[in-house]
Amino acid sequence: MAVERGKDSSLPPTSPAHVIVTNGNGNGAGLAPSNANYRLRLNPNQDHRADNYDDLGMEFTPLLFSSLERYLPPNLLDVSRDTKYKYMRDILRRYSTEGERTREQKHKEYRQKIVSNYQPLYRELYTMNPSMFFVQSFLKAFNANEKNKDDSIKSIMSEPAPGVYTFDMLQPRFCEMLLSEVENFEKWVHETKFRIMRPNTMNKFGAVLDDFGMQGTLDKLMEDFIRHISKIFFPDVGGFSLDSHHGFVVEYGMDRDVELGFHVDDSEVTLNVCLGKQFTGGELFFRGVRCEKHVNSETHPEEIFDYSHAPGRAILHRGRHRHGARATTSGHRINLLLWCRSSVFRELKKHKKEFINFCGECKREKKGRLLHSVAARKKELLVGEGDIAS
Repeated sequence: MAVERGKDSSLPPTSPAHVIVTNGNGNGAGLAPSNANYRLRLNPNQDHRADNYDDLGMEFTPLLFSSLERYLPPNLLDVSRDTKYKYMRDILRRYSTEGERTREQKHKEYRQKIVSNYQPLYRELYTMNPSMFFVQSFLKAFNANEKNKDDSIKSIMSEPAPGVYTFDMLQPRFCEMLLSEVENFEKWVHETKFRIMRPNTMNKFGAVLDDFGMQGTLDKLMEDFIRHISKIFFPDVGGFSLDSHHGFVVEYGMDRDVELGFHVDDSEVTLNVCLGKQFTGGELFFRGVRCEKHVNSETHPEEIFDYSHAPGRAILHRGRHRHGARATTSGHRINLLLWCRSSVFRELKKHKKEFINFCGECKREKKGRLLHSVAARKKELLVGEGDIAS
């Protein structure tokens, strides 16, 4: 069974994928060097507290700058925010094409047209409000002091299969409000005959939440919550440096998408939360994590895992974890998806071969080579001992 790469619609991603990364330490004493010498460190300063760039009108997403800042040369970490911003902006401009920037601008205009005309049903959804959105157990885990926060987060997680984590997350009232908001948006689309882009090439129903004003809420969801979880469980795929997202809802039912084929997501980490409503079927099936090279390799018995959705309960996994959704046989199922991405990781993995260590097949090949090497060495030693004995 061939695996399809999950993709966005034809609209551009929220941030460019290419940045230059070297081992250099940068030039100058706090002043941005000449354009030819712009560079970032290969390894981030994890202890550095990055500035917030939300208030700047920028051509790239603010989260990207906050993430990249940890990769700045040491002599630039403590300079003014404006200096750091210009330094990183010029790097990004060098590694994003004119075509990419043009498409990004068109995407912004598309979103602005929607936001200027669509009247939200629940405006409180458009600002992050943890006490209104999340269940108590989730809030309590994140309200723990910094020293105990990681252990507190781990305590609410279940790992029913390797690399797949589930936990209670969303309040029933929030799920109901978001469902109503999406229905209201779909009604507006129908009445105005506005042509919208669907979530990706595989789902023909659903809506991109970022496109009608919820980008800020989802930015905070990723930055304040999902990135911390991913830093704990998915450091091998850049969980510590998530800096952009694609947020959307998908709809399944007899008059909607029925099932979803075997695929991988265009993300480093994927959050999937069932919002409701009443339904049967629709189970997710997982079949192992794979790199690009091995995406269509066979599935091993220990990699087989099926998951049944429950409203408000989240499932978190690597984007490269192969999966699909079985048919929703009755009712109507709607899920919230957040594809979380790290532009830094995507660039780094081009330079560091060991980044493929998340792939189950790569691990098996490496183990096979090791066992073969050990066996060959044992044979050499046994032959040597035989020669000595004779």
